[in-house]
Amino acid sequence: MSNNQNSEITIKALFLGVILSMVLAGANAYLGLFAGMTVSASIPAAVISMGVLSLFKNSNIRENNIVQTAASAGESLAAGVIFTIPALVLLGYWDTFDYFEVAKIAAIGGVIGVLFTVPLRRALIINAKLKYPEGVATAEVLQAGDEAKKGKKDDGSGGLKIIGLSSLFGGTMKLFQGGFGAWKSEIAGATAIGAGKGSIFGIGTDISPALISVGYIVGRNIGILVVGGGLISWLVAIPIYSAINGFEGDALDSAWDIWNSKIRYLGVGAMVVGGVWSLIKLFKPLIDGVKASLNSLKDNSSDKEVPLEEKDMPINYVGIALLAFLVPVFLLYVDIVNSLAVAALLTVVMMVFGFLFSAVAAYMAGVVGSSNNPISGVTIATILFTSILLLALLGTGSGVGAASAIMVGAVVCCAAAIGGDNLQDLKAGQLVGATPWKQQVMQIVGTVSSAIVLGLVLDILHTAYTIGSPTLSAPQATLMKSVADGVFNGNLPWTFVYIGGLIAVVLILIDLRQEKIGSDFRVPVLAVAVGIYLPITLTVPIFIGGMINHFGKTAGGSDASEKKGLLMSSGFITGEALMGILVAVPIFISGQKDWWPQLSGMGLLGPVLFLAMIFWLYRAVSKK
Repeated sequence: MSNNQNSEITIKALFLGVILSMVLAGANAYLGLFAGMTVSASIPAAVISMGVLSLFKNSNIRENNIVQTAASAGESLAAGVIFTIPALVLLGYWDTFDYFEVAKIAAIGGVIGVLFTVPLRRALIINAKLKYPEGVATAEVLQAGDEAKKGKKDDGSGGLKIIGLSSLFGGTMKLFQGGFGAWKSEIAGATAIGAGKGSIFGIGTDISPALISVGYIVGRNIGILVVGGGLISWLVAIPIYSAINGFEGDALDSAWDIWNSKIRYLGVGAMVVGGVWSLIKLFKPLIDGVKASLNSLKDNSSDKEVPLEEKDMPINYVGIALLAFLVPVFLLYVDIVNSLAVAALLTVVMMVFGFLFSAVAAYMAGVVGSSNNPISGVTIATILFTSILLLALLGTGSGVGAASAIMVGAVVCCAAAIGGDNLQDLKAGQLVGATPWKQQVMQIVGTVSSAIVLGLVLDILHTAYTIGSPTLSAPQATLMKSVADGVFNGNLPWTFVYIGGLIAVVLILIDLRQEKIGSDFRVPVLAVAVGIYLPITLTVPIFIGGMINHFGKTAGGSDASEKKGLLMSSGFITGEALMGILVAVPIFISGQKDWWPQLSGMGLLGPVLFLAMIFWLYRAVSKK
């Protein structure tokens, strides 16, 4: 590994990529368990990389690109892990998180995801010319940093300072709220209106800088759609249900009970239909991807010279590797179902769904970005199909059916999470002249690195907060558990699932009309579905963040201001998430839930700091 100005995989880039993939994987794991959504870390990873590598004389733009490639692969894998694997504990199949099992599942699913997306690069980036917005933005950041370095101006250290200050703010708020218990994590209320006990109407917000930042990153359109899904639940469905069926006790407690047991399953139906619709839309690009890969194999085997920036991992080696991975996947499933035939069938199901849904995620990332990756929808579709299949094969008394379905979904989810992110990285690499196969190698490095730490992170967080509790609700994993368990126990509220499917059909028709008239406000069904099954207290701050993004632009904010907002948001998320893990560490070590001394009389400080953070972010992004 040389250190010349054109080198890519150097020792320092490899080391920094591994460290960042681990750190950002831990941060994104906390964010996903807390918020039910994750965000791409490519840009903050690129900024941190530029800041660190600028200390070395021979750093270059391709090294920075390699670092962010590994780091973003790590944070993407975290989404696949935390959306599914906690369901095994929630089901009672595991008593606690088995470190080696988590690492094994994550590494298998993640590396398979990298291999699945190798044949899609040429089809989706070069032939289909999808925009991959976060990949383009990452390339712009890398190029700006490279130009600044050559001009001896800001080499990334300015962006590093922005991330550092906002991380400190987000981390401090989390320390006082989650550690010292100085204020409540949310403000919420509900009331009953009408005859009798009436219809329940509820609203609220979590006072979390990370959630505002998620909203800023995903933008106005997605923010509106996510909160729109929440309002479907809380201002339409819950009032109708409570008016028809009545309720007992406090209005807010009753609203949460109704939402949790019935209304959120509207989101399940919408997610399944949305996942299938994504697959239908992708059929032609999938076929094109396979053809392009076979053509590239012919080019490589002939005397035709392939430019360095077009060289992927050889597709024949990819095929051999995927065949080899059939063995660990099979052993993973045979350990659960204790049947060679059923384990073999599950292995085939996983490979088919894994490829299809990795392609769905890769395509959707090219259209709407990695932060809107539809892995929730495709994973729920996988778990629902697998549960029904296993119910037919094993019956209701097997005891392992739901866990087996979750295990299939876990590997598929890890593969799909990696799939969407990898194409963003490869798009950024295309724009900065990187070598695709070297990026694909670093994607595997980042995936394996993060797999090593995610089991420990889950164990620490579960010991301190109890994953699935109100403190760390793990909404996605809870939903996966409910779907699998509901199929085998026969208590899945199918009526609500069907109604959610109908809502999705209406949304798809609306989106088709928006596409036809050329509107820039699209209605991706999965964004609304996410909002339906997320707590309203999470969707409201996401909406606020999206509107800060919008009004910051309309107030005359420049491109530089928008990028500053992106870096600030990344800092708020990273600071809050990492502090959430750090607060949990002494509880994990001591085994004492009350390890942190509790502060009182500071209840108003949290909302005040929350409003100050909103104002700070808006001022930064609206500055001309």
